Amino acid sequence: MLENETIQRMECPACSPDLNPIEHVLDMLGRRIAARPRPPVTVRDLEIALLEEWNSIPQSLIDNLIASMANRCAAILAVRGDHTPY
Repeated sequence: MLENETIQRMECPACSPDLNPIEHVLDMLGRRIAARPRPPVTVRDLEIALLEEWNSIPQSLIDNLIASMANRCAAILAVRGDHTPY
């Protein structure tokens, strides 16, 4: 589908989570859930907690993760897939 829109796609293997901004968001969600005074006990409690935490993530954080993608891709290319500071 992306090729039809003339959008270049960079391969993003599963072992390169730095190239996937959602990984950072999911990590943040996990840390926020773990930091709650009362951790969720039931699946329903977890669902509610995740929705509350998801809705409290500032849009500016998401925007910054997206804006950093060019630098992340350049860093990965510069080290030829080796470790990056991200």
